[in-house]
Amino acid sequence: MDIAVLAYDGVFDSGLAALLDVLDGANALREELPEPPPALTVTTIGFRRRIRTGAGHLVETTPVGAAERTDLLVVPALAERRPDALIAHVSGRDAAPVRGLVAATRERRTPVASACTGTFLLAESGILDGRRATTSWWLAPYFRKRYPAVTVDERRMVATCEGVTTAGAAFGHVDLALAIVRMSSPVLADLVARYLVVDERPSQAAYTISAALAQSDPTLAAFERWARDHLDQPISIADGARALGVSERTLQRAVRRTLGTSPVGFVRDLRVERASHLLRTTDLPLEVIARKVGYEHANTLRILLRERTGETASALRGR
Repeated sequence: MDIAVLAYDGVFDSGLAALLDVLDGANALREELPEPPPALTVTTIGFRRRIRTGAGHLVETTPVGAAERTDLLVVPALAERRPDALIAHVSGRDAAPVRGLVAATRERRTPVASACTGTFLLAESGILDGRRATTSWWLAPYFRKRYPAVTVDERRMVATCEGVTTAGAAFGHVDLALAIVRMSSPVLADLVARYLVVDERPSQAAYTISAALAQSDPTLAAFERWARDHLDQPISIADGARALGVSERTLQRAVRRTLGTSPVGFVRDLRVERASHLLRTTDLPLEVIARKVGYEHANTLRILLRERTGETASALRGR
């Protein structure tokens, strides 16, 4: 597999390095397998011979024309954490060459991959329209609002849909690189993960801070505060809307627009978040924790934790 990794001005240093390190590690470890898969050819490409990363480091690159002969184009994240500034950059003139390269690559039906804020560059180029994708969980409300044609599942760590692979938050670049190695050899990907001491992380849900997501919308933020005060009780969405002084329809729209789910789904996420915290920080029995987050039976919570976080209650407690 020939892989082109794009380095551009302002690229997230750790993202770029993680991709290159994991792919290089795969090549170094492949001979340890009884039947080694073919080596990966990895080229760092750029629009100039030398680019400056977000942290100010200089990186030597190969001209982007090499992307025309590649089997996969990988676009690391942009080193920008502020949502407004991120959107302004990816939609602006400075990012036009990246958007053009991404669009042209997909026109040739060459697969494209990205992680974290880099997924905004993919979406801005139009290649995610009509597809499923993931992004950093804390950026999902802004992503969903700007790119309504994309189906976002921020709980996933890595998502692949019709030739485009996206990954979650900043260090999701490691998960993305392992997913790329897995395309060539699942056994090699597992070997690399063991050497790097990287656990499989199928979901970002265990890391999500619901309060952070809610802050992007005033109605949702108020509902989040009200719901947290009532997590140990049966929650009525009608009561919540009444407490906020809005209609149920307004509340439904606010939650759907921001999070892509319903108020009931959001409350469920808050309960999972609280239960996960209690499992990690207390010795309370699961039955007691279940009642504290509004569930009569521990098994209901046990199933929900597995569905939403990808982990068992025992694994969460082990942390």
